[in-house]
Amino acid sequence: MSKPALYAQVHQQINAVIAGETSRTARFASAVCLLNQAFAPRFYWTGFYEVDPHKKNELVVGPYQGTLGCLRIAFSRGVCGAAARTGKTQLIADVHAIADHIACDSATRSEIVVPVFDAHGTLCAVLDVDSTQAGAFDEEDQAGIEAICADLLVM
Repeated sequence: MSKPALYAQVHQQINAVIAGETSRTARFASAVCLLNQAFAPRFYWTGFYEVDPHKKNELVVGPYQGTLGCLRIAFSRGVCGAAARTGKTQLIADVHAIADHIACDSATRSEIVVPVFDAHGTLCAVLDVDSTQAGAFDEEDQAGIEAICADLLVM
């Protein structure tokens, strides 16, 4: 199956599972689970960092699958912080080439981070996917993950 077709299939599965679910945690956890299962072992760490409601310029770890994640990430630091700060997807082929990359797990070689917005266009989280392979993510991954993230908070 092609990568775009697999993303479309996973997107459909996620939408079916979260239909009618009002808990953000349940919606995020279901998406992480289905994405991780579909794309393992390429997806080494898959999870959300949510905007802390008490510290609007900081992300706090949310539902994820993989090794231990960083607990908090400031908007001013790292790839997740860049996605939160700019509101734009970060597609990083080599995390070691990023000066302020935060090494939550030294096995990570590449990552993609997609911002997640609520129905009002306010950033509420980022979806972070790490791989132990360099250059593991491309524009097909970006399109697939962005499409999934666009539906996560539409209720």
